[in-house]
Amino acid sequence: MDGREGTRWPGSSPRLDFAGAVTAGGRSSRFGSDKALARLEGRPLLEHVAASLAGCPLRLLVAPPGRYALPGWLPVPDTRPGEGPLAALEAALRAAEAAVGPGWVAFAGVDLPRLTPAYWATLAAARTPGAQAVLALDEIGRPQPLAALYHTARLPHVTARLEAGERRLRAAPGADTTVIVPFAALQDAAPHALRNVNTPEDLAALE
Repeated sequence: MDGREGTRWPGSSPRLDFAGAVTAGGRSSRFGSDKALARLEGRPLLEHVAASLAGCPLRLLVAPPGRYALPGWLPVPDTRPGEGPLAALEAALRAAEAAVGPGWVAFAGVDLPRLTPAYWATLAAARTPGAQAVLALDEIGRPQPLAALYHTARLPHVTARLEAGERRLRAAPGADTTVIVPFAALQDAAPHALRNVNTPEDLAALE
């Protein structure tokens, strides 16, 4: 499928006005096995995260070719394999811009299976003119770049940081073009959205 129409996962919302991108296929070194395929409530974590973005008109899966099957999602190869989520964001922004032109992309990792359409709608509502990123704070005040909105206008900056040797996703946003959503703003819409799964114990705690 081409990533623009197809399966609607359970819990999906009406169509959203931005592209969705999920990055998968990382090392999962702390988890001990492929985190994307670990099961929560009968479904792989990858499918849980995909469900939160099912309402996006363009859905991109940044992952090694042929590694996962996700109906309705457009496979996007990681153009810098092994170089982390910043490289995956570059691939997602480039693919989205090529497919639909300039615009916003919701970028997520597979370790946040409690993401919901309401979470993304909350971030979308916080966008302001001139913004190029929208990040939420977790419960202890840390910005969450792996569950954020990025505008394709951020692509040249991301590429420049990668070319300079940067690999951390936190280098993607810019201080003067980023909107921050406080944790309190998520409490009604998506109180558990930022529950992270790094280890089998984290997964067991969610269950």
